[in-house]
Amino acid sequence: MQITAALVEEQDGPFVLTELELDGPGPGEVLVRLAATGICHTDGLARHGDLPFPLPGVLGHEGAGTVAEVGAGVTGYAEGDPVVIGWPSCGACRNCLAGEPRYCLRLAEGLCGGGRIDGGTALHRPDGSPVSSHFFGQSSFATHSLTTAAALVPVPRDLPLELMGPLACGVSTGAGAIFNTVRPRAGAQLVVFGVGTVGLAAIMAARNSAATRIIAVDRHPSRLAFARELGATDTVDATVDDVVGAVHDLCGGPADYALECTGVIDVVRQAADSVGMLGTCVLIGGAPAGAEFAVDHLSTLWGKRIVGVLGGGGRSGELITAIMALYAQGRFPFDRLVEYFDFADVQTALDRSYAGEVIKPVLRMP
Repeated sequence: MQITAALVEEQDGPFVLTELELDGPGPGEVLVRLAATGICHTDGLARHGDLPFPLPGVLGHEGAGTVAEVGAGVTGYAEGDPVVIGWPSCGACRNCLAGEPRYCLRLAEGLCGGGRIDGGTALHRPDGSPVSSHFFGQSSFATHSLTTAAALVPVPRDLPLELMGPLACGVSTGAGAIFNTVRPRAGAQLVVFGVGTVGLAAIMAARNSAATRIIAVDRHPSRLAFARELGATDTVDATVDDVVGAVHDLCGGPADYALECTGVIDVVRQAADSVGMLGTCVLIGGAPAGAEFAVDHLSTLWGKRIVGVLGGGGRSGELITAIMALYAQGRFPFDRLVEYFDFADVQTALDRSYAGEVIKPVLRMP
């Protein structure tokens, strides 16, 4: 079928709305008519070559829409069902079978391979030449997306569908790091470095936990004020000379948990130094491929943990469904992060996100 997609022809190239041909759904696949899709900094990383996705191709990985057609063998979904498109996974490797599909052993293929996990792009130009598809299993910068039924998460019909896309990655990444990895004990003290979409989602999740001190660290006073509105108990201006010392002063010593949501290597070291013995530093932000960081060996040896988290961990269905329920109950107001843009304004939306003017841009499809 013919669709309209925001095509990137080459590294650092512009997004150009282009008519492409998309395959129909095969066995286990579902065609989704997209209502909206979030924009994530990971899309920018791929466009700039810091995440290896073959170009020309279609990016986008926070899609929400309605089922348009199902392939052979698909049960549980029918035309018109509202859905969020979660992350891809093979469903058969040891990590998938252990309930950790975010760490599927074929994840690199599913996220950045340029086609289905089992091979082959689903997108072509009208002349038949191939275009890379299935970025994060969906390539949602388009009017339609082809994905697997296993990646879908149903959306209650009383929720605004165009708002739900960011639950596929940005929001669930921060929230899942709290709910699935940190799991704060009663009275825990934690610090969040970087309060964009991921960091603010972590703060909202922590507010729904037994943590009693939630510290936000950022360079922008307006973001810090917003973090307080969403649940931070304290804030630290990242432009001060001693960020780690400021965190220790607030906690009366090292924090129990630090969540690094920026992907900036210097900030990674600050996050690691903010926790002490038996403390945990959680790495969430995406740094460019090949980036390295260093930590002090002795203080790390004394029981400190440094843990990476992809997409919030766990299963998309459980995590995204829980966040939707919390939103419906008024306990997770992630709608306050969102600003909407027309699909044709994808470049403007991404630029304003990079400039810090918008926290979570969402593209509405025509």
